[in-house]
Amino acid sequence: MENQKLLIRPVEAATLLSVSRSSIYELIASGAVPSVRIGRMLRIPVAAIRKLAERSENPGSVGD
Repeated sequence: MENQKLLIRPVEAATLLSVSRSSIYELIASGAVPSVRIGRMLRIPVAAIRKLAERSENPGSVGD
């Protein structure tokens, strides 16, 4: 397996999506982006960020 991250910090997710850190927290609060809490750390699955980006590229796609 390649050494790729499965979970990233909210600030990393914000950078990947070119949005603000507060926007990521709003997406988490609304349920649009799932998050994982490990102790006091909040992490976001990279797969969820990819899925969100794909949905925003194809807003009218089937299955939304």
